[in-house]
Amino acid sequence: MNSQSKRVGLTLDIADLRILDQLQRDASLSNQALAARVHVSPPTCLRRIKRLQEAGLIERQIAVLSVEKLAATIGHGLTAILEITLDRQGSEQLDAFEARAVQDEAVQQCYRVSPGPDFVMVVHVRDMPDYLALAQRLCISDANVRNVKAFFSVKRSKFEPKLPLA
Repeated sequence: MNSQSKRVGLTLDIADLRILDQLQRDASLSNQALAARVHVSPPTCLRRIKRLQEAGLIERQIAVLSVEKLAATIGHGLTAILEITLDRQGSEQLDAFEARAVQDEAVQQCYRVSPGPDFVMVVHVRDMPDYLALAQRLCISDANVRNVKAFFSVKRSKFEPKLPLA
Protein backbone atom coordinates (compact mmCIF):
# COMPACT_ATOMS: atom_id res chain seq x y z
CA MET A 1 0.00 0.00 0.00
CA ASN A 2 1.45 3.38 -0.98
CA SER A 3 1.12 6.69 0.90
CA GLN A 4 -1.62 7.97 -1.45
CA SER A 5 -3.82 4.96 -0.80
CA LYS A 6 -3.28 5.34 2.95
CA ARG A 7 -4.47 8.95 2.81
CA VAL A 8 -7.70 8.09 1.02
CA GLY A 9 -8.28 4.94 3.08
CA LEU A 10 -8.06 2.72 0.03
CA THR A 11 -5.84 -0.24 -0.70
CA LEU A 12 -4.68 -0.37 -4.30
CA ASP A 13 -3.78 -3.69 -5.85
CA ILE A 14 -2.16 -4.43 -9.21
CA ALA A 15 -5.53 -4.41 -11.02
CA ASP A 16 -6.32 -0.94 -9.66
CA LEU A 17 -2.92 0.32 -10.75
CA ARG A 18 -3.39 -1.19 -14.22
CA ILE A 19 -6.81 0.46 -14.53
CA LEU A 20 -5.40 3.83 -13.50
CA ASP A 21 -2.48 3.45 -15.89
CA GLN A 22 -4.74 2.57 -18.84
CA LEU A 23 -7.19 5.39 -18.07
CA GLN A 24 -4.29 7.86 -18.08
CA ARG A 25 -3.34 6.63 -21.53
CA ASP A 26 -6.88 6.62 -22.97
CA ALA A 27 -9.93 7.40 -20.86
CA SER A 28 -12.19 6.94 -23.88
CA LEU A 29 -11.81 3.14 -23.82
CA SER A 30 -15.06 1.26 -23.42
CA ASN A 31 -15.45 -0.65 -20.17
CA GLN A 32 -15.18 -3.91 -22.18
CA ALA A 33 -11.90 -2.87 -23.81
CA LEU A 34 -10.45 -1.57 -20.55
CA ALA A 35 -11.40 -4.77 -18.71
CA ALA A 36 -9.69 -6.84 -21.40
CA ARG A 37 -6.51 -4.76 -21.20
CA VAL A 38 -6.24 -5.06 -17.41
CA HIS A 39 -7.35 -8.71 -17.29
CA VAL A 40 -10.49 -8.37 -15.15
CA SER A 41 -14.17 -8.93 -15.93
CA PRO A 42 -16.19 -5.92 -17.18
CA PRO A 43 -18.39 -5.78 -14.02
CA THR A 44 -15.28 -5.90 -11.82
CA CYS A 45 -13.66 -3.17 -13.90
CA LEU A 46 -16.71 -0.92 -13.61
CA ARG A 47 -16.92 -1.47 -9.83
CA ARG A 48 -13.25 -0.65 -9.40
CA ILE A 49 -13.48 2.54 -11.49
CA LYS A 50 -16.46 3.71 -9.44
CA ARG A 51 -14.54 3.01 -6.21
CA LEU A 52 -11.47 4.89 -7.51
CA GLN A 53 -13.67 7.85 -8.48
CA GLU A 54 -15.46 7.90 -5.12
CA ALA A 55 -12.09 7.83 -3.34
CA GLY A 56 -11.01 10.88 -5.37
CA LEU A 57 -8.11 9.13 -7.13
CA ILE A 58 -9.78 9.84 -10.47
CA GLU A 59 -10.57 13.56 -10.33
CA ARG A 60 -12.05 13.92 -13.81
CA GLN A 61 -11.72 12.74 -17.39
CA ILE A 62 -10.77 15.29 -20.01
CA ALA A 63 -9.66 15.53 -23.63
CA VAL A 64 -6.11 16.75 -24.28
CA LEU A 65 -6.26 19.02 -27.31
CA SER A 66 -3.54 19.33 -29.94
CA VAL A 67 -2.19 22.88 -29.78
CA GLU A 68 -0.47 22.45 -33.13
CA LYS A 69 -3.58 21.23 -34.96
CA LEU A 70 -5.84 23.84 -33.36
CA ALA A 71 -3.42 26.58 -34.41
CA ALA A 72 -4.72 26.53 -37.99
CA THR A 73 -8.19 27.39 -36.70
CA ILE A 74 -7.70 29.53 -33.60
CA GLY A 75 -4.04 30.51 -33.73
CA HIS A 76 -1.21 29.38 -31.50
CA GLY A 77 -1.70 31.89 -28.75
CA LEU A 78 0.95 32.47 -26.14
CA THR A 79 2.02 30.06 -23.46
CA ALA A 80 4.00 31.57 -20.62
CA ILE A 81 5.55 30.23 -17.46
CA LEU A 82 5.30 32.82 -14.70
CA GLU A 83 7.31 33.05 -11.50
CA ILE A 84 5.49 35.22 -8.99
CA THR A 85 6.89 36.46 -5.70
CA LEU A 86 4.66 38.11 -3.14
CA ASP A 87 5.77 40.88 -0.80
CA ARG A 88 4.11 39.29 2.24
CA GLN A 89 4.01 35.48 2.41
CA GLY A 90 1.60 34.98 5.28
CA SER A 91 -0.92 32.18 4.96
CA GLU A 92 -3.77 34.60 4.26
CA GLN A 93 -1.87 36.43 1.52
CA LEU A 94 -0.73 33.21 -0.16
CA ASP A 95 -4.24 31.73 -0.02
CA ALA A 96 -5.82 34.93 -1.37
CA PHE A 97 -3.47 35.14 -4.35
CA GLU A 98 -3.80 31.43 -5.08
CA ALA A 99 -7.62 31.63 -4.97
CA ARG A 100 -7.62 34.46 -7.51
CA ALA A 101 -5.10 32.73 -9.77
CA VAL A 102 -6.84 29.36 -9.97
CA GLN A 103 -10.15 31.04 -10.86
CA ASP A 104 -8.65 32.68 -13.95
CA GLU A 105 -9.36 30.75 -17.15
CA ALA A 106 -5.95 31.62 -18.62
CA VAL A 107 -4.16 29.84 -15.76
CA GLN A 108 -3.66 26.21 -16.79
CA GLN A 109 -1.43 25.17 -13.90
CA CYS A 110 -0.60 26.85 -10.60
CA TYR A 111 2.00 25.64 -8.11
CA ARG A 112 2.95 27.07 -4.73
CA VAL A 113 6.70 26.50 -4.59
CA SER A 114 9.66 26.89 -2.29
CA PRO A 115 12.41 28.08 -2.28
CA GLY A 116 12.50 30.93 -4.77
CA PRO A 117 9.28 32.47 -6.03
CA ASP A 118 6.03 31.83 -4.18
CA PHE A 119 4.13 30.60 -7.27
CA VAL A 120 4.93 29.13 -10.65
CA MET A 121 2.11 29.17 -13.17
CA VAL A 122 1.59 28.00 -16.71
CA VAL A 123 -0.76 30.32 -18.55
CA HIS A 124 -2.18 30.32 -22.06
CA VAL A 125 -3.61 33.42 -23.70
CA ARG A 126 -4.63 34.39 -27.23
CA ASP A 127 -2.05 37.14 -27.77
CA MET A 128 0.11 39.76 -26.08
CA PRO A 129 -2.82 42.12 -25.29
CA ASP A 130 -4.51 39.16 -23.54
CA TYR A 131 -1.28 38.51 -21.62
CA LEU A 132 -1.17 42.15 -20.54
CA ALA A 133 -4.80 41.91 -19.36
CA LEU A 134 -3.93 38.76 -17.38
CA ALA A 135 -0.89 40.46 -15.85
CA GLN A 136 -3.12 43.40 -14.88
CA ARG A 137 -5.75 41.11 -13.29
CA LEU A 138 -3.36 38.92 -11.34
CA CYS A 139 -0.27 40.96 -10.67
CA ILE A 140 -0.32 44.67 -11.35
CA SER A 141 -3.59 45.30 -9.51
CA ASP A 142 -2.36 43.31 -6.48
CA ALA A 143 -0.23 45.49 -4.23
CA ASN A 144 1.19 42.35 -2.59
CA VAL A 145 2.88 41.10 -5.81
CA ARG A 146 6.54 42.08 -5.57
CA ASN A 147 8.03 40.43 -8.66
CA VAL A 148 6.90 38.65 -11.82
CA LYS A 149 9.16 36.84 -14.27
CA ALA A 150 7.56 35.67 -17.49
CA PHE A 151 9.09 33.08 -19.81
CA PHE A 152 7.34 32.73 -23.17
CA SER A 153 7.28 29.31 -24.82
CA VAL A 154 8.58 29.13 -28.37
CA LYS A 155 7.90 25.40 -28.70
CA ARG A 156 6.18 22.73 -26.63
CA SER A 157 8.49 19.72 -26.76
CA LYS A 158 6.52 17.53 -24.38
CA PHE A 159 3.23 17.65 -22.54
CA GLU A 160 2.35 14.55 -20.55
CA PRO A 161 -0.16 14.69 -17.72
CA LYS A 162 0.34 10.96 -17.00
CA LEU A 163 1.62 10.12 -13.51
CA PRO A 164 4.07 7.24 -13.18
CA LEU A 165 2.54 4.37 -11.18
CA ALA A 166 4.77 1.89 -9.41
